Amino acid sequence: MIREYPTRPILGVGAVVVSDGRALLVKRGKEPAKGVWSIPGGMVEVGETIHDAVVREIREETGLEIEVGGRLQVLERIFRDGSQRVRYHYILIDYRAVPVGGSLCASSDAADVGFFNARQLERLGLADITALVVRKALDGG
Repeated sequence: MIREYPTRPILGVGAVVVSDGRALLVKRGKEPAKGVWSIPGGMVEVGETIHDAVVREIREETGLEIEVGGRLQVLERIFRDGSQRVRYHYILIDYRAVPVGGSLCASSDAADVGFFNARQLERLGLADITALVVRKALDGG
């Protein structure tokens, strides 16, 4: 799958994992958005259900096993280069989830991982749409 300069949008999934009033976020370790805090997730693989993709991606990035809840948001993320060509184009489906096992650790393409309450979100510099989805999850989805 060609992610950079794709010929069509790529389907991705994510989950806002909520525990004790805090949301799990990852600091991206790779482009796009390297160094930015965001909702953990990734691409759906051919032959994989959306549900299985969410579970796999959260396990790969954070070490946690989750129970997937309701859908929070469907959105697009389009990143353009200096000449305005589309460098990345994702259609993302984000879900609310709760942890049911595993051990929290940054792995796969995550540089860091942590749980944050609503007050802490502002200092993370989240993209507006990311903050909206996280707050929605913290409010119960």
